Amino acid sequence: MTQARYLCPACGATLAASRPLWRCECGSHLNLAPGPGMNRGDIATGDASLWRYRAALALSGPPRVSLGEGWTPLVTREWDGASIRFKLESQMPTGSFKDRGTAVMLNHLLEVGVGPIHEDSSGNAGSSIATYAAAAGIPCRIFVPATAPRGKVVQIAASGAAVEAIPGTRQAVTEAALAAVADNFYASHNWQPFFIEGTKTLAYELWEQFGFAVPDNVLVPTGYGSNILGMERGFDELMRRGEISRMPRLFAVQAANCAALASVWNNDANFVPKPTMADGIATVKPVRTEEVLSALRRSGGGVVAVAEDEIAPALMRLGRLGLYVEPTSATVGAALSRLLAEGSIHRGETTVAVITGHGLKAADKIGELLGTSP
Repeated sequence: MTQARYLCPACGATLAASRPLWRCECGSHLNLAPGPGMNRGDIATGDASLWRYRAALALSGPPRVSLGEGWTPLVTREWDGASIRFKLESQMPTGSFKDRGTAVMLNHLLEVGVGPIHEDSSGNAGSSIATYAAAAGIPCRIFVPATAPRGKVVQIAASGAAVEAIPGTRQAVTEAALAAVADNFYASHNWQPFFIEGTKTLAYELWEQFGFAVPDNVLVPTGYGSNILGMERGFDELMRRGEISRMPRLFAVQAANCAALASVWNNDANFVPKPTMADGIATVKPVRTEEVLSALRRSGGGVVAVAEDEIAPALMRLGRLGLYVEPTSATVGAALSRLLAEGSIHRGETTVAVITGHGLKAADKIGELLGTSP
């Protein structure tokens, strides 16, 4: 396989992905050069995980560590008179979609000889990276908000990772992690582009599960936008290989209380972030804002910001459909209702709603919403 290359969108540098890097020397984030993609005949059909698409991944060899991530269920439920396909990324090994990106990123870092790592996270990415680091035998430290859901912090600690609880905003947690870059490698799921290389397998999976076709619409809870960028990357590869002829419309779903992407999309200069129950997408400064918004524009989709009082009812409705999700994932239910009601998506179209995290991630918070907390 040809050595993968990083491209810097700021200074134009091209760098071989042959050593541990998380950003360019100029300070910008890095992106992977476009990949060659794959055809349906290249699928490793005997592997019920994301590694069935390893022919499309920018790795030098087979995975060194895997927990069986990927190939998650796609189930149909009725929602406001529409037949919706719910993609249960909540069924990943650590209970969230983050395992897609983590698995590929960690395997890349193993290939290039990474040592101890650290990361900042509101919970799910930290749980995922700590778990895969443990499986790979890599020392790991995770910076989390002091207010992070207890279940996620316990999951991180159970892996043996060191937990650093940081008071203040989610941005304060990121700044603490950035201050520690001299100590060990910053394996940031928001910066390291091999994480997006992993999330692109969601596009391949949907393509295969739809009978080598694509849906009309895909909605996904969005903080930094790795799922949006990954899906665009994957679908673009499939288009260039002639496997599909169009891109699905991609919709990024945010909580209105902390909707940094929506504020730029809507030219809202007065945006002031506030706390939200959807902690998994409470992102103040996304690393790749313009790239995420450009991907949404190219797909013909957009950004939907849902209010706090829309999230809890959606969570309860999903539960009554047998889908136990964390509040972050419940935002897609509220967004579905909004888009269907205004006619932005139609009931006769094929629509996928991505469930990014399991309800067990936020059992305490959900208990409070249901009035069943001890």
